[in-house]
Amino acid sequence: MIAANNPNLKSWVSVPENSDFPIQNLPFGIIGNHILSKRVSVRIGDYALDLKVLAELGYLKETGFDSSDFDAPFLNPMMKKGKLAVRGLRNRISELLLDSSTSLQNNPSQIEQVLHLISAVEVSMPVEIGDYTDFYSSKEHATNVGMMFRDPANALLPNWLWIPVAYHGRASSIVLSGQDIHRPKGQIKPSADEDPIFTPSRQVDFELEMAFITFDGKPLGDSISTEEADSYIFGLCLFNDWSARDIQAWEYVPLGPFLGKNFASSISAWIVTLDALEPFSVESPEQNPKVLPYLEFDGKKAYDIQLQVGILTNNKDETVVCNSNFKYMYWNMAQQLAHHTSNGCNIRCGDLLGSGTISGKSEDSFGSMLELTWRGTKPLKVKDGSERKFINDGDSVIMRGHSELNGIRIGFGELSSKLLPAK
Repeated sequence: MIAANNPNLKSWVSVPENSDFPIQNLPFGIIGNHILSKRVSVRIGDYALDLKVLAELGYLKETGFDSSDFDAPFLNPMMKKGKLAVRGLRNRISELLLDSSTSLQNNPSQIEQVLHLISAVEVSMPVEIGDYTDFYSSKEHATNVGMMFRDPANALLPNWLWIPVAYHGRASSIVLSGQDIHRPKGQIKPSADEDPIFTPSRQVDFELEMAFITFDGKPLGDSISTEEADSYIFGLCLFNDWSARDIQAWEYVPLGPFLGKNFASSISAWIVTLDALEPFSVESPEQNPKVLPYLEFDGKKAYDIQLQVGILTNNKDETVVCNSNFKYMYWNMAQQLAHHTSNGCNIRCGDLLGSGTISGKSEDSFGSMLELTWRGTKPLKVKDGSERKFINDGDSVIMRGHSELNGIRIGFGELSSKLLPAK
């Protein structure tokens, strides 16, 4: 067992009941305010632990990190130290926050320097993302889309059960939870017998995804195996890969998504380490046909993460439209990373790999409005009495995720973004 994951641990820092951030979590993020420069922190309960000052006070001497690793506007310098170093750092932070640990607990003046109420700081983009890849790894989602747009009897394309299908996305338009986005404009084709027009999208959609952030990979030309993959995955966040379905439908042949996807994607603020999620690993869905040898894996590579999506209307009425789970994914993260690097592609520290839309078998577990309303043919009623086929201007999409086992809840916080009218 990783020491920081011990379910019996209790902290001297007050953690509200059902908080996403108990001592067993300790996710990493970036905080700052008008006094504090941006710096690395760890979330516990309703507080952020300032690692820059914690290191300056000498509490992290044996970890291999110093204050300069945390005096940064992104997590990347810290992540450069690699998996084992970050694991040791998280274990050390856990020790300091234990209810039986007195070194920091009995020093009120130092607590005041290192422990900040979340309400007193601003969280910012946690990672400087160099490259972004989006997978298409939910069998249920791919089947639903195939049934809608192609022959229902052959919903999955011939390659889907053999490779983790993906495309390269746009890193520059990935934004933090809380940042509003504008309805995108682009070409759409109103009907089969009409010419295309340039207009604001009429079918803006969310996509419920998880994303993982990488450590530095191997040199160009080398591959990462499924056995090695965990060593190159830093952690996970919630991910809303916004989509303009009508723009995408017209543009995607022959090269795939472009303007229908690259206008915005939103991530949650706190990166939950893969280590913290280890107790929630579960068996992956059965894969048939048998995968090629380089995609074979041992052990439990799926994760039981309960996911929820709500649509907030009028800034006050939230309607939960989806309850899904990350464990439904047909292709797991180890396979995605192994396939991504199988041709020698080099990943770098801070790369983001999206899971693809996460859908389950039941209609209420579909991870997009495209599926929930079946391409707009079955509108959803929301709490204010109106209907939705897709996302309206003024709507906020709220995503939540957590794992729970034996009374321990590890969560990601909320990912919330509002859609504004087109500029």
